[in-house]
Amino acid sequence: MRSTFTKKQTFLALAGALALGAFSATAFAQSDVDEHAFVTSPGGAPVLSGFGLCVRNAFGPAPQWTAGCHAPLAAPVAMAAPAPERKAAPLVVAEAAPVAITEKVVFDANVMFDSNKSALRPAGRETLDQFLGKIRGLESQSVMAIGYADRMGGEGANQILSEERVSAVKDYLVSQGVATERVKTSAWGETRPSTGATECEEANNPKNVACMQPDRHVFIEISGTRLAK
Repeated sequence: MRSTFTKKQTFLALAGALALGAFSATAFAQSDVDEHAFVTSPGGAPVLSGFGLCVRNAFGPAPQWTAGCHAPLAAPVAMAAPAPERKAAPLVVAEAAPVAITEKVVFDANVMFDSNKSALRPAGRETLDQFLGKIRGLESQSVMAIGYADRMGGEGANQILSEERVSAVKDYLVSQGVATERVKTSAWGETRPSTGATECEEANNPKNVACMQPDRHVFIEISGTRLAK
């Protein structure tokens, strides 16, 4: 059976076809323009310029999915200024206190006496004064003083004489400021003479008195430490 179309039906069909074709062409053109409005990478992301903006092509307005490219650039984050460099305080090295250097010293003196006497002579005081001058500032334990006598006279008398002589020396040292407990004494009488038995005769005459002068004495000695000069 053969279909028959009227002019009106034919016209409506043709108009519909043209309208459909026009809509498809418009949609295709719009889609094509949208896809090429901005330059995109092979992965589909917009390509940004050095200023952070999307790169446009010449095909038309930007599509909706590239709206983020139109957002204003975020304000640059202000970098905190570096803190000024602080110089370390100079290292101050305290100078070490000088080390005190001490030395050990020994001083001695011989105080002479007249025959059968225990009193100090002027020369004996001068000897003691010189001794005192040497020991000032000396750190010491004690002063040792030993009395002697010559061989003339009796042994007992000479022992007493040596004790009196050493007492005279100690009294003088104490009178000049030496503490009495620091002066240790002993007496040997005629038992330890300085002269030999054959040097002087035992006769009591001026020659032998002069010869035995070294035996009538008090020997004093002190040892200690002091700052080295």
